[in-house]
Amino acid sequence: MSERLSFPDDEARHPWLSRLLEAYYITDDGVAEGIRRETEQGRTLACSKGCAACCRSHTTIPVYPLELVGISWYVTEILSGDLRERLKQQLRDYSKQPGCPFLVEDVCSIHPLRPMACRQFNVFDKVCAEGEDAYYTRRQDVLTPISKYTDRAFDVTLPFYGIEKKPERRKAIKEGAIHRIAKVLKECKWDSLAEKMEVFDRNKSE
Repeated sequence: MSERLSFPDDEARHPWLSRLLEAYYITDDGVAEGIRRETEQGRTLACSKGCAACCRSHTTIPVYPLELVGISWYVTEILSGDLRERLKQQLRDYSKQPGCPFLVEDVCSIHPLRPMACRQFNVFDKVCAEGEDAYYTRRQDVLTPISKYTDRAFDVTLPFYGIEKKPERRKAIKEGAIHRIAKVLKECKWDSLAEKMEVFDRNKSE
Protein backbone atom coordinates (compact mmCIF):
# COMPACT_ATOMS: atom_id res chain seq x y z
CA MET A 1 0.00 0.00 0.00
CA SER A 2 1.07 3.58 -0.61
CA GLU A 3 1.97 5.95 2.19
CA ARG A 4 -0.57 8.65 3.00
CA LEU A 5 0.68 12.20 2.61
CA SER A 6 0.67 14.03 5.91
CA PHE A 7 0.82 17.74 6.79
CA PRO A 8 -0.27 17.63 10.48
CA ASP A 9 -0.17 21.36 11.24
CA ASP A 10 -1.92 22.31 8.02
CA GLU A 11 -4.50 19.55 8.41
CA ALA A 12 -5.30 20.92 11.87
CA ARG A 13 -5.89 24.37 10.35
CA HIS A 14 -7.67 23.18 7.20
CA PRO A 15 -10.17 20.35 7.86
CA TRP A 16 -10.73 19.90 4.12
CA LEU A 17 -7.07 18.96 3.63
CA SER A 18 -7.37 15.65 5.49
CA ARG A 19 -10.27 14.69 3.23
CA LEU A 20 -8.28 15.49 0.11
CA LEU A 21 -5.17 13.62 1.27
CA GLU A 22 -7.26 10.60 2.26
CA ALA A 23 -8.92 10.59 -1.16
CA TYR A 24 -5.51 10.68 -2.84
CA TYR A 25 -4.29 7.87 -0.59
CA ILE A 26 -7.24 5.70 -1.66
CA THR A 27 -6.74 6.67 -5.30
CA ASP A 28 -3.05 5.76 -5.22
CA ASP A 29 -3.87 2.37 -3.70
CA GLY A 30 -6.39 1.77 -6.46
CA VAL A 31 -3.85 2.70 -9.12
CA ALA A 32 -1.27 0.34 -7.59
CA GLU A 33 -3.80 -2.48 -7.57
CA GLY A 34 -4.82 -1.76 -11.15
CA ILE A 35 -1.22 -1.80 -12.33
CA ARG A 36 -0.61 -5.03 -10.41
CA ARG A 37 -3.52 -6.71 -12.16
CA GLU A 38 -2.36 -5.57 -15.59
CA THR A 39 1.25 -6.64 -15.06
CA GLU A 40 0.02 -10.05 -13.92
CA GLN A 41 -1.57 -10.32 -17.37
CA GLY A 42 1.84 -9.74 -18.95
CA ARG A 43 1.53 -6.03 -19.63
CA THR A 44 4.36 -3.56 -19.00
CA LEU A 45 3.83 -0.12 -17.57
CA ALA A 46 5.17 2.39 -20.11
CA CYS A 47 5.08 5.39 -17.78
CA SER A 48 8.29 6.17 -15.93
CA LYS A 49 9.86 9.00 -13.96
CA GLY A 50 10.88 11.84 -16.23
CA CYS A 51 8.22 11.21 -18.87
CA ALA A 52 5.90 14.21 -19.21
CA ALA A 53 4.32 13.48 -22.59
CA CYS A 54 0.76 13.42 -21.25
CA CYS A 55 1.36 16.63 -19.26
CA ARG A 56 2.28 18.40 -22.48
CA SER A 57 -0.43 16.97 -24.72
CA HIS A 58 -3.60 16.50 -22.69
CA THR A 59 -6.13 19.31 -22.95
CA THR A 60 -9.14 17.88 -21.07
CA ILE A 61 -7.78 17.01 -17.61
CA PRO A 62 -10.67 17.29 -15.14
CA VAL A 63 -10.07 18.89 -11.75
CA TYR A 64 -12.60 19.10 -8.92
CA PRO A 65 -13.22 22.12 -6.66
CA LEU A 66 -11.63 20.49 -3.60
CA GLU A 67 -8.56 19.66 -5.71
CA LEU A 68 -8.34 23.29 -6.80
CA VAL A 69 -8.37 24.36 -3.16
CA GLY A 70 -5.60 21.85 -2.46
CA ILE A 71 -3.47 23.02 -5.38
CA SER A 72 -3.89 26.64 -4.33
CA TRP A 73 -2.85 25.82 -0.77
CA TYR A 74 0.14 23.75 -1.86
CA VAL A 75 1.69 26.24 -4.27
CA THR A 76 0.93 29.22 -2.01
CA GLU A 77 1.98 27.86 1.37
CA ILE A 78 4.20 24.81 0.77
CA LEU A 79 6.09 25.11 -2.52
CA SER A 80 9.43 26.89 -2.08
CA GLY A 81 12.73 27.78 -3.68
CA ASP A 82 13.53 28.27 -7.32
CA LEU A 83 10.69 26.00 -8.46
CA ARG A 84 8.22 28.31 -6.69
CA GLU A 85 9.56 31.37 -8.47
CA ARG A 86 9.57 29.70 -11.87
CA LEU A 87 6.02 28.43 -11.37
CA LYS A 88 4.81 31.85 -10.24
CA GLN A 89 6.12 33.43 -13.43
CA GLN A 90 4.70 30.64 -15.55
CA LEU A 91 1.24 31.03 -14.02
CA ARG A 92 1.31 34.77 -14.70
CA ASP A 93 1.87 34.08 -18.40
CA TYR A 94 -0.01 30.79 -18.62
CA SER A 95 -2.39 31.88 -21.38
CA LYS A 96 0.65 31.90 -23.67
CA GLN A 97 1.89 28.45 -22.63
CA PRO A 98 1.06 24.98 -24.01
CA GLY A 99 0.61 21.96 -21.78
CA CYS A 100 -0.19 21.74 -18.08
CA PRO A 101 0.18 25.02 -16.16
CA PHE A 102 2.13 23.20 -13.43
CA LEU A 103 4.66 21.49 -15.67
CA VAL A 104 7.98 23.29 -15.18
CA GLU A 105 10.82 22.03 -17.39
CA ASP A 106 9.12 18.62 -17.64
CA VAL A 107 8.71 18.38 -13.84
CA CYS A 108 5.31 18.36 -12.12
CA SER A 109 5.62 21.17 -9.59
CA ILE A 110 2.56 19.94 -7.66
CA HIS A 111 3.27 16.22 -7.85
CA PRO A 112 2.16 15.40 -4.25
CA LEU A 113 -1.12 17.26 -4.85
CA ARG A 114 -1.64 16.37 -8.52
CA PRO A 115 -5.30 15.69 -9.40
CA MET A 116 -6.93 12.27 -9.34
CA ALA A 117 -7.11 12.26 -13.13
CA CYS A 118 -3.33 12.61 -13.33
CA ARG A 119 -2.73 9.98 -10.66
CA GLN A 120 -4.92 7.50 -12.52
CA PHE A 121 -3.56 8.05 -16.01
CA ASN A 122 -1.17 5.19 -16.69
CA VAL A 123 -0.28 3.74 -20.08
CA PHE A 124 0.93 0.24 -20.85
CA ASP A 125 3.30 -1.37 -23.32
CA LYS A 126 4.29 1.65 -25.44
CA VAL A 127 5.42 5.13 -24.44
CA CYS A 128 3.15 7.88 -25.73
CA ALA A 129 4.28 9.62 -28.87
CA GLU A 130 4.86 13.36 -28.59
CA GLY A 131 1.48 15.06 -28.78
CA GLU A 132 -0.45 11.81 -28.37
CA ASP A 133 -3.34 11.46 -25.94
CA ALA A 134 -3.45 7.70 -25.56
CA TYR A 135 -6.93 7.84 -24.01
CA TYR A 136 -8.24 8.73 -27.47
CA THR A 137 -5.71 6.98 -29.71
CA ARG A 138 -5.44 3.60 -27.92
CA ARG A 139 -7.85 3.43 -25.02
CA GLN A 140 -7.07 -0.28 -24.54
CA ASP A 141 -3.56 0.63 -23.37
CA VAL A 142 -4.74 3.09 -20.71
CA LEU A 143 -5.43 1.91 -17.17
CA THR A 144 -9.12 1.72 -16.30
CA PRO A 145 -9.48 2.84 -12.66
CA ILE A 146 -11.02 0.28 -10.33
CA SER A 147 -14.43 1.66 -9.44
CA LYS A 148 -14.49 0.57 -5.80
CA TYR A 149 -11.37 2.67 -5.10
CA THR A 150 -12.56 5.63 -7.15
CA ASP A 151 -15.98 5.58 -5.50
CA ARG A 152 -14.40 5.44 -2.03
CA ALA A 153 -12.12 8.36 -2.87
CA PHE A 154 -15.02 10.51 -4.05
CA ASP A 155 -17.09 9.44 -1.04
CA VAL A 156 -14.45 10.88 1.28
CA THR A 157 -14.61 14.26 -0.48
CA LEU A 158 -18.38 14.66 -0.72
CA PRO A 159 -18.88 16.28 2.72
CA PHE A 160 -16.77 19.18 1.41
CA TYR A 161 -19.61 19.82 -1.03
CA GLY A 162 -22.29 19.58 1.64
CA ILE A 163 -23.24 15.97 0.89
CA GLU A 164 -22.76 14.39 4.30
CA LYS A 165 -25.34 11.64 4.87
CA LYS A 166 -24.32 8.20 3.66
CA PRO A 167 -27.43 7.57 1.50
CA GLU A 168 -26.96 10.97 -0.16
CA ARG A 169 -23.29 10.27 -0.80
CA ARG A 170 -24.11 6.87 -2.27
CA LYS A 171 -26.72 8.43 -4.57
CA ALA A 172 -24.36 11.23 -5.65
CA ILE A 173 -21.67 8.72 -6.57
CA LYS A 174 -24.10 6.45 -8.44
CA GLU A 175 -25.49 9.37 -10.44
CA GLY A 176 -22.07 10.93 -11.06
CA ALA A 177 -23.13 14.24 -9.54
CA ILE A 178 -19.60 15.26 -8.61
CA HIS A 179 -18.42 15.02 -12.21
CA ARG A 180 -20.80 17.81 -13.18
CA ILE A 181 -18.84 20.30 -11.08
CA ALA A 182 -15.42 19.39 -12.48
CA LYS A 183 -13.50 22.01 -14.41
CA VAL A 184 -10.88 21.61 -17.13
CA LEU A 185 -7.43 22.22 -15.66
CA LYS A 186 -6.10 24.22 -18.59
CA GLU A 187 -9.11 26.54 -18.65
CA CYS A 188 -8.80 27.86 -15.08
CA LYS A 189 -7.52 31.41 -14.57
CA TRP A 190 -4.13 30.61 -13.12
CA ASP A 191 -2.79 34.16 -13.20
CA SER A 192 -4.91 34.85 -10.10
CA LEU A 193 -3.05 32.07 -8.29
CA ALA A 194 0.26 33.72 -9.16
CA GLU A 195 -1.01 36.91 -7.55
CA LYS A 196 -2.08 34.98 -4.45
CA MET A 197 1.43 33.52 -4.18
CA GLU A 198 2.91 37.01 -4.51
CA VAL A 199 0.69 38.41 -1.73
CA PHE A 200 1.61 35.48 0.53
CA ASP A 201 5.32 36.10 -0.09
CA ARG A 202 5.02 39.81 0.67
CA ASN A 203 3.13 39.19 3.89
CA LYS A 204 5.65 36.57 4.97
CA SER A 205 8.57 38.96 4.45
CA GLU A 206 7.01 41.75 6.49
